[in-house]
Amino acid sequence: MRALVREIYISIFEFVRTFGAFQLFFLRLLMHSPTLIVRRPGLVIKQIYNTGALSLVIIMVCGFFVGGVLGLQAYANLAKFNAEDSTGTVVALALIKELGPVITALLFAGRAGTALSSEIGLMKATDQLSAMEMMAINPVRRVLVPRFLGGVIAMPMLVAIFSCVGLFGAHVVVVELLDVDVGAFWQQMRYSIELIDIYEGIYKSIAFGIVISLLAVWEGYNAIPTAEGVGRATTRTVVISAIAVLILDFMITAVML
Repeated sequence: MRALVREIYISIFEFVRTFGAFQLFFLRLLMHSPTLIVRRPGLVIKQIYNTGALSLVIIMVCGFFVGGVLGLQAYANLAKFNAEDSTGTVVALALIKELGPVITALLFAGRAGTALSSEIGLMKATDQLSAMEMMAINPVRRVLVPRFLGGVIAMPMLVAIFSCVGLFGAHVVVVELLDVDVGAFWQQMRYSIELIDIYEGIYKSIAFGIVISLLAVWEGYNAIPTAEGVGRATTRTVVISAIAVLILDFMITAVML
């Protein structure tokens, strides 16, 4: 019994310690962010390219087919009530408010998040971060902050591209293949989508970008400096990011409703 209580105490203590260190790490990133944006914007732009532009192919391909599937499903169900003209509205609401931010975040975590954590973990394993400290260069400001900001900035743009390509995919399937009137498809969407719906998607994309980028640089920076340690950090980045995204999605949706 005493051993069980001790194990529980140690687990709780370790969780609180890790959570506190995580919060302090986040504050360090925020503290260095304004200075870096003003003095070294090129570093941030380079990371926006690495995390955002290099993820465009998978985002656009997945967005097109997700929109097409949504169009098929919505048409099949609305046709039972002779409401095929509302297909565009259903697809747009699903993409803008829910599937666009969530699926983009999961793809972003799988592609850009793992790249960030493995890159930083490898730099730690090869003593590059220690070499920076020896040269009086702050590795947090020079390495971590640009990658964090690049992910945060790139994420909303990727969500917008995913949603737009998804709407195009729905248009191709519903209008071109299923012969729904193109005017009704877009007009119903135009009059049904409100600014609050768009804001919800924006809020989610920003929150997901912060969480995924933060977890990626945290796991990479705290990875055990071995090949196995870097692999575990990369795996934890994907798993924890996916769980965090789904929990945040529920919380933000509940607040917005």
